[in-house]
Amino acid sequence: MAEASVAAGKNQPAAPLTDRLVGFLDAWVPKPAAWAYALRIWIAMMLALAAAFWLQLDSASSAATCVAILAQPKRGQALSKAVYRLLGTLIGAAVSIVFMAVFGQDRVLLLVSFTVWMGLCVFTAQYLQDTRAYGAMLSGYTVAIIALGQIDEPQGTFDAAVSRVAVIVLGILVITFINDALASPSTWRALLPQLGKAWDDTRAYARETLDKGDLGASRTAALIRTIAPMRADANAIAGELDDGPWRAAGARSCIAALYVLAAAIRAVAAAAACLRMRSPAVEEALRICGRVADDPDPETLERDDERLRDLVDAAIRDGNRPLDEVVVLQRALDVVCAATFAQDGMRAVADGHRPLRDANLPTHRDFPVALRGALRVAIGFAVTAATFVALGLPQASFALVQVAATAALSSVTPDPKKFANGVVIGMSLAASFAGIARFAFLDGVQGFPMLAIVMAPVIFLGCFLSLNQKTFGIGFILIVFFPVLLGPSNPQSYDAQTFLLNGFLVVAAAIILSIVVRVLLPVTPAQQRVYALESAQRALADALVGEGGDATTRTSLNADRLFQFAGYSSGSGAVRRASLSHAFALARLEAAAARAHAELRRLWPVESLRGAIQRARAGLAGGDDRALEIGARDLIRAASRQDRTVRLSTARAASDLVTAARTIARHRQFLRRLDVALF
Repeated sequence: MAEASVAAGKNQPAAPLTDRLVGFLDAWVPKPAAWAYALRIWIAMMLALAAAFWLQLDSASSAATCVAILAQPKRGQALSKAVYRLLGTLIGAAVSIVFMAVFGQDRVLLLVSFTVWMGLCVFTAQYLQDTRAYGAMLSGYTVAIIALGQIDEPQGTFDAAVSRVAVIVLGILVITFINDALASPSTWRALLPQLGKAWDDTRAYARETLDKGDLGASRTAALIRTIAPMRADANAIAGELDDGPWRAAGARSCIAALYVLAAAIRAVAAAAACLRMRSPAVEEALRICGRVADDPDPETLERDDERLRDLVDAAIRDGNRPLDEVVVLQRALDVVCAATFAQDGMRAVADGHRPLRDANLPTHRDFPVALRGALRVAIGFAVTAATFVALGLPQASFALVQVAATAALSSVTPDPKKFANGVVIGMSLAASFAGIARFAFLDGVQGFPMLAIVMAPVIFLGCFLSLNQKTFGIGFILIVFFPVLLGPSNPQSYDAQTFLLNGFLVVAAAIILSIVVRVLLPVTPAQQRVYALESAQRALADALVGEGGDATTRTSLNADRLFQFAGYSSGSGAVRRASLSHAFALARLEAAAARAHAELRRLWPVESLRGAIQRARAGLAGGDDRALEIGARDLIRAASRQDRTVRLSTARAASDLVTAARTIARHRQFLRRLDVALF
């Protein structure tokens, strides 16, 4: 027995060592999906390169580079990016021809005009989303590739533009063919389980809110962080299938519904907590909300929707129910409606049927941030161009193209500094691997199979790195600039001096970018918080006087603003919670004011309600919480004798007026500092 115990003790360390080894391999060895993705990209790059050689296109390596830029793990993402890459290239090519025709004889004016154009494109890209932002930015630096590349030979600009468009079209055709032929994963198939998880998380949030009360801003912000990132894939699935637009609309509808459901369930809990005694109608509404948290079937949701409408109608017809009871009933109805849209949206993504609605998911952008980003790129390029011209460096136009491209790419990334670090490392790796490949493995070799074999390890490494969020920038730059620096051609050139100069210039361009994003007009998290707060302040001022937009769109915009604001927030836990609480208060007050004004406009034709409507509008404009509650009460009493349609609309207006009043009363001191209304 003792010997057995000793033997067991000797064998105990083996298990932890094995576990550590398995954990290490699991963390660092790419998964089969990553190998399949890298194989697709390598095949596509080699096919594009071979086709470019066969067609005898100028700069055949650009076709492989185009494939690398369009490299995306999912088919819908690649298609969406390809469409806007083609549009951006066509616009950039046209502008290049115009600039060369007008300023071809004056290099200074040509550089100045390009700098201005680049700044405008970057500024526009700041206000667009995902691949559309990429297309706007691409139309800027395409001018650098075409016009600056022909600065010494203006007469060749048109041919260069045609050649550029040709290689881009070739790259798009190849990556599309390979993705279809090798069954690249569909975006909608990957998005569907993400939507399901977000739906489950939102229902869990609702259940916990009903049990414990309002969970606070931090918990709500965490839920928004699980919902907001799906917006990019929701837009990307439109081009995957014939029914792709319906699937995309369903995804957008589901995402918007999850935002509304989270906001509505918070309002239900807050209003229920204000009631001294819960009536049977309130208890029934809370039970219905609990059923929503248990994922009911569509038929149950439809019955609950009708039942809640009856309860809301009865409360308004009574005319003397507590205001918070009306809020509970109306917000419970909003919860059921949001759940209906969420389930319908997920089914639309799964089967491609036309969803009940299509919701807009706008992106929040701050003008000062967009302006600083555009000026940073424009000033950085102008200073670099002036320096290179003054130094008289050979191949300066090649370096300027790299500066323009990397600076433009950095402008549409969430963290330009982190991207710049990735550019420095990626450029260094690309230059090193290109040198090894050209002068160690391909020296004197002219066969395409050997070229494909030599390029494979670097492309695979770049793809693996690009699949990791932390190393995405390094991997992306590596697979994009490796073929540029390798410069495969027929016949292959082995000029070491030219290669070393090009390698030095691209690394110098990366270092310049790293300096520019840190020195020229940097935007700190504190500044971003201030800009976001000022934007919310302006939106609130508009909403209070009735200039708010569509309620669903406004809710989605506020959710995106809160998603970004949560990323900017720092400091102690108490400070972070306070800042998030204020941000949520602004969003809640703005949405309530906008919805209230919209409902009041619908009710205006009813003459008996006009007096109450005018008082409610005055209360919103002045930020008077007491006037808002009085206006809501007067509105309910005046509508109690109207028909069902008017009563239901009145319930929506009154609940929003009460929500606005409660928010103003709770955050009065903070709102006074904003100087939006009297408060």
